[in-house]
Amino acid sequence: MGRKWGDRKDGTKLRNIDSMHTIMPLMYPNRCDNEAFIAERIDITNINSYLKKKNSDNPEYPYNLFQVILTSLLKVITLRPKMNRFIANQTMYQRNEVSAAFTVKKIFSDDGGEALAFIHSKPEDNIDSIHDEIFRQVSLCRSDQKDQSTASMDMIQKLPGPILKFVGWAARGLDRRGKMPQSIIATDPYYASVVITNLGSIKLHSGYHHLTNWGTNSVFCAIGEVKKRRFDNEDGTFEMCDSVDLGLTIDERIADGYYYSKTIKLLKHILENPDLLDGPISEKVVY
Repeated sequence: MGRKWGDRKDGTKLRNIDSMHTIMPLMYPNRCDNEAFIAERIDITNINSYLKKKNSDNPEYPYNLFQVILTSLLKVITLRPKMNRFIANQTMYQRNEVSAAFTVKKIFSDDGGEALAFIHSKPEDNIDSIHDEIFRQVSLCRSDQKDQSTASMDMIQKLPGPILKFVGWAARGLDRRGKMPQSIIATDPYYASVVITNLGSIKLHSGYHHLTNWGTNSVFCAIGEVKKRRFDNEDGTFEMCDSVDLGLTIDERIADGYYYSKTIKLLKHILENPDLLDGPISEKVVY
């Protein structure tokens, strides 16, 4: 079926939603004013065993926790499609694809540059195909070649100040209407289903990260540092387990609390049972 009047190139206008979700974008038009933050602690004991098995053949690019979390998020958003909605220009849309974006540090130094990586997933993808695509993107980001969005920003940066401000004003108008040139936003993380930042890789705790009014991103995930932490059992005993904290910031207008609760439950179930990632991300999960 082709695009209808009101659809965007990156999303289909939702025409049969309940009145509350129709009215909310009109009453609360800014994404940053509608953030909900959820913090979750994940026992990664099973993930450690899973990664040990995946890396037993000594692949050139080892499987790691970041890849497991990214693939899990792609699977959750595929299976929970309301998480792939976005609001732009006071209208709610269903995104046409499931995608993830993250920033790659070229060199771990104060002066090291950054590049943007963007994963376009397909229903048949699994941990192996996502692993290979992350390897390709990271290799590209750490080369001298620039991603499309960075190259476009470098060109715009050279414009005189007054013209630069006009370009910014025009870009915000085009952004609201879904008319931004693809060459400029091709690797813009804020046009992805989920943006992921791996704070643990630079020895930081996870925590709140804001959304933006620019773009279409409705879900942001911050990954913290891996540490041994206390997990209490129902009988009053406790265990010290390797764990990671996740901070999830969500646009609360795209779904209700019950939907979010089931979504987080699914995410935890997948992370605690990472073998589920060996199958297609579109494969149903009983939880």
